[in-house]
Amino acid sequence: MQVFDTLTGIAIPFGAENIDTDVIIPGRFLKTITRTGLGKSAFFALREDPDNIFDSERNRGAPILIAGDNFGCGSSREHAPWALADMGIRVVIAPSFADIFSGNAFKNGMLLVVLPQAQIDRLMAVAATDPITVDLDSQTVTTPFQDRFEFAIDPFRKHCLRNGLDEIGLTVAMDADIAAHEARIAGDRPWIAEAARRAA
Repeated sequence: MQVFDTLTGIAIPFGAENIDTDVIIPGRFLKTITRTGLGKSAFFALREDPDNIFDSERNRGAPILIAGDNFGCGSSREHAPWALADMGIRVVIAPSFADIFSGNAFKNGMLLVVLPQAQIDRLMAVAATDPITVDLDSQTVTTPFQDRFEFAIDPFRKHCLRNGLDEIGLTVAMDADIAAHEARIAGDRPWIAEAARRAA
């Protein structure tokens, strides 16, 4: 998983509420089991309009998405954050997120920032003309106009994002502890270690 620290970039001022995972990535595009290639089908129905906000010259490939309340509701498909990431999006800012989408996004290295609607409105206005900055260390979103909005994040999620640790990375980081535990088991209960060797 990619390390996240500070990101400054164009933010797509989308703002729509109750965007479900079928809008983010329609079901007919879920035949793949890989994380790549889904970006071209993200927001498919909305992008059929040639003047859509995602494919404008300014916003194409932008790393930040500003959305409305209850973003990511609907089904639990993990393809939704995969599709967003494949578009280049690393941060989504909204007043609230669906719980399952929030978990899936985190496990795929995406930072979700929850801010009050008034601050979302301000960021939407700034994003039309200027970049914004998201700093995970200070837990702030800032603009070139001295706006500074603080956000909360679970300490464990912050640790994982700052260090690029997914579930596999977390397990690998505990390799020495796991090896020490296995050595203790082999010494204290040799019959368990022997059974494991036979099963292998």
